Amino acid sequence: MDERKSSRMYFIGKKEDLIQAKRTSVTLDGRDILIVYHQRVFYAMDLQCYHAGSTLLNGDIEEISNKLCLVCPKHKYKITLAEGEGLYRVSNLAEKVPTRLWYSKGVKQRVHKVTEVDEDIFVTLSDCPGWIESDYYQTEKGREELSKAQELDSEPDPDADED
Repeated sequence: MDERKSSRMYFIGKKEDLIQAKRTSVTLDGRDILIVYHQRVFYAMDLQCYHAGSTLLNGDIEEISNKLCLVCPKHKYKITLAEGEGLYRVSNLAEKVPTRLWYSKGVKQRVHKVTEVDEDIFVTLSDCPGWIESDYYQTEKGREELSKAQELDSEPDPDADED
């Protein structure tokens, strides 16, 4: 990411308004960002899920292995709010009684810094170097893919029953 863009604080809104909204999406320097207020803390991350680009705006929040996670509404991928880490659960078949445990896929979703100054909320875009999977949906190619998927979703289903 461009260093000049990543070090700039962007005004998002008044703290009280964002608390009432609980979730807000904004575009900062062409990047779609989700701001979440949960349990008295603000979080910011890329709006589209790293897996297939679905919006995270209406995803449920669950606590998994002592970490707050946003659950992608489309495919149920679990993403930690604070780190953007992807979590998955598998059974250890080597045990006599297999136990399902949560494991990390590493950071998959780009998270951004939220700062409060005098009841105003600001976001600073991530300066984490290197490619993070959610970056794809911030590129021209990724946005084209999202646009095509939305067009397909909005077309009438020819196999649907007509009333």
